[in-house]
Amino acid sequence: MKRRGSGVLLHVPSLHSRFGIGDLGPQAFRFVDFLVDAKQSFWQILPLNPIEPAYGSSPYHSISAFACSSLFISPELLLQDGLLNDEDIMSYPVFSYDRIDYAAVISSKRELFFMAYQNFKKRTEKYDYRKFCQENSVWLDDYSLFAALKSHYNGKTWSDWPPELRDRENEALESAATEFHDRIDFEKFLQYIFFTQWFSLKQYCGERGIQIIGDMPIYVQYDSVDLWTHPEVFKLNEAKKPYAVAGVPPDYFSKTGQLWGNPLYRWDVLKDTGYRWWVQRTKHALKLFDMVRIDHFRGLVGYWEIPAGEKTAMNGKWIEAPAEDFLMTLLRKFPYLPVIAEDLGVITPDVREIMSRFELPGMKILLFAFGDDLSTNPYIPHNLAKNCIVYPGTHDNNTVKGWFENEAAPEEKERLFQYLGREVSNEDISWEFIRMAMMSVANLAVTSMQDILNLGEEARMNRPATTQGNWQWRLLPGQLSIQLSKKLRQMTEIYGRA
Repeated sequence: MKRRGSGVLLHVPSLHSRFGIGDLGPQAFRFVDFLVDAKQSFWQILPLNPIEPAYGSSPYHSISAFACSSLFISPELLLQDGLLNDEDIMSYPVFSYDRIDYAAVISSKRELFFMAYQNFKKRTEKYDYRKFCQENSVWLDDYSLFAALKSHYNGKTWSDWPPELRDRENEALESAATEFHDRIDFEKFLQYIFFTQWFSLKQYCGERGIQIIGDMPIYVQYDSVDLWTHPEVFKLNEAKKPYAVAGVPPDYFSKTGQLWGNPLYRWDVLKDTGYRWWVQRTKHALKLFDMVRIDHFRGLVGYWEIPAGEKTAMNGKWIEAPAEDFLMTLLRKFPYLPVIAEDLGVITPDVREIMSRFELPGMKILLFAFGDDLSTNPYIPHNLAKNCIVYPGTHDNNTVKGWFENEAAPEEKERLFQYLGREVSNEDISWEFIRMAMMSVANLAVTSMQDILNLGEEARMNRPATTQGNWQWRLLPGQLSIQLSKKLRQMTEIYGRA
């Protein structure tokens, strides 16, 4: 990322579709066409991993760091492939276009996909499927068995399964693989279909000059196949329960910090293995995406350790991680490491030093720029460096219009107007922030789709430290207009990002 460019942040489920949630079907390709028309070079998304309503449908809380969400499979592409027929599609329920009802969508889509699976089983030629299963066996076999067992035990956490399965005794695993073979094959089928559809979309992007920026959460959740298969690389006690968990201290987003509750890594054990699990995860991500944003990158340098059982994140402590050795290991495996470091919140000099040494671009958020330290603020456009990604705001912020209408203090608005050299209305505010991002020296400017549409707080994607009502916003039919792509293209060209 050495040249000037720009892109749009829009998660896959936020795409328009008639199936209650965005997917990898025709509307995803239509969105890529919109990006091309607007002369954008990047499409940034959030994590693609499986999501569950039990965890607020957050893409950052998944049962697998490798598998992807079957919710994003396109029924229309299954129809094209002959795995569904018109009657199957027509019988699908009608959903609201503007918000995602995850529980209802999961139920309806699983039923549809099971029909596709029954049709798939009748096929005699399955070379591509078998090849996919073989190439991805390092994670796919365990994930499929985990998903089957989790269903069988009615969603129970893996540590509450019978001891022989919890502890992965070979005889118990072999017996389960035999007993649940059809459910296991169904899970493998879903992953095969997702990856087939994903790489078709990725190829379409690549052929049109669009690079995909993916997102890798630094941590995995406790109730995940990763913990079940690799408990030794996490801080667990003898009962295989976490004795320390992840979070961040008090910051801009929360006065009591954020208690994420994810298990922490045992970096000493990881180091002894040559960071094998992380190397496999990175290889997987670099196959899926052109660039990878590591969420909470600072946790690779030093992490906030909170004793298990705490109610907030306030009583934690910083623990050092072997960032230099780890990143050098990755560089030896992947000479080109297209990583973006999410460096928001409390960032210490050691994190800056690592980012500088490995030339990793960080993130700059313009919504943070208009405090009382205007001239020296690290997020203000005139203080940005080339090697960074500038955003008006991200999925964790309010929309620009929502911030302006509901969060910005009068003095912040006054400083904003002084910086712009004029007052602006709430109908123009989003595009003034887009202009500031575009005209900055930052190599890459990325704008959320909600800000391009100048939407208010109702279109906010996520409220950190809350678990309800997030991740539900969707594009409406007709919002990707020719006029909008023209407006974005003109600004992109003016500031040399086309």
